[in-house]
Amino acid sequence: MFLLSILMPVKNTAQYLPACLDSILAQSIPNWELIAINDHSTDNSKNILLNYAQHDQRIKVFDNMETGIITALRLAYSKSSGTFITRMDSDDRMNSNKLVLLQQALLAKGKRHIAIGQVQYFSKQGVGGGYQRYETWLNGLTSKGSNYQERYKECAIPSPCWMVHREDLEACGAFRSNKYPEDYDLFFRFYQYGLTVIPSNKVLHYWRDYPERTSRNDPNYADNRFLSMKMDYFLQLDYQKDRPLVLWGAGKKGKWIAKFLTEKKIHFHWICNNPNKIGHNIYGHILREEKYLDQLINPHYIVAVANMEAQTEIAKQLAIKGKLGSDFFFFC
Repeated sequence: MFLLSILMPVKNTAQYLPACLDSILAQSIPNWELIAINDHSTDNSKNILLNYAQHDQRIKVFDNMETGIITALRLAYSKSSGTFITRMDSDDRMNSNKLVLLQQALLAKGKRHIAIGQVQYFSKQGVGGGYQRYETWLNGLTSKGSNYQERYKECAIPSPCWMVHREDLEACGAFRSNKYPEDYDLFFRFYQYGLTVIPSNKVLHYWRDYPERTSRNDPNYADNRFLSMKMDYFLQLDYQKDRPLVLWGAGKKGKWIAKFLTEKKIHFHWICNNPNKIGHNIYGHILREEKYLDQLINPHYIVAVANMEAQTEIAKQLAIKGKLGSDFFFFC
């Protein structure tokens, strides 16, 4: 029976930690180890971990001698022994069949695959519309296994709901990267290495939302961090120097991307649907109207338009000329 290693950084989640640990103990298979890393908690988190570890030897607790989630994950991985590796967030809960279903998917498909599951947000305060849209979008991709297709829109593999073969994680660089957001960085490395996503139509992970959640407050997860990572990986993985590059959109994110490309001295054509902005010169680039595209031969596109209805219309237009994920890419 193959051992599954669950890597879990823990920092000040004492209020939610027992429910998290109970959901792990309730898993329908016994062949797991939990490597929990206490990341300088100032609440009762460490004592809770140690108490659970006293009652179940599969739970192993270590202190992070450095600081931050990346070094915590790095330490957890170094202490793990499993053939299969997965992550867990210490304020969330697992479906009781999460581990067995992820493992079965990997055993059926073999190496160079990544098993994932659908997610569901829950919150005492009620789940906001943005999180609900993200959940719907993410689960829609997961049901088809098309998670890489919209790779520049958001992180399209949920950080605490994947499982891979150990040697595949190692080939992807595991947790050696120091880049934040760390989950999005690993997602891009899964894509770069060529791990095939195994579709799933089952909710396997319950994501807790609350005001103090790290992703809401840590500057490492600010919008500019995501945009910078998206652009770095786009230039590395998908930018084609032999094709004209079009930036579509001149809102906040569009302007940020325009400035980024300008500073990198990468030529691009800037399209805008706002008549009040067309003709303006920003960062040395003239904003053009849509018909300007007729002058370009075989362009590829970065779409930075936030309005969902506008995105739908743009996607319809560009689908006639090319393919989402290879010829045009949504960045918001």
